[in-house]
Amino acid sequence: MSSTCTHADLITINEVKHDQAGCEECLKTGDRWVHLRICLICGHIGCCNSSKNKHATQHYHETGHCLIQSYEEGENWRWCFIDETYLD
Repeated sequence: MSSTCTHADLITINEVKHDQAGCEECLKTGDRWVHLRICLICGHIGCCNSSKNKHATQHYHETGHCLIQSYEEGENWRWCFIDETYLD
């Protein structure tokens, strides 16, 4: 596992705002989630890997959008899927 994100400077991190009440895909299917993540590229809200559907990771694999942030109140961390590390 890398200790730093090697490419975050090459990707445009957008100031994304979203008013979604939960995981976009889970809300459509009636599924439940554990925690939420927001894509820093497009603002997609997906469920975490502790959720059965893992929609945030699925979004990364489908789009290549590799930078996410926790969408949980009181949490402020960001993650890079490519380098498998937290962003500074």
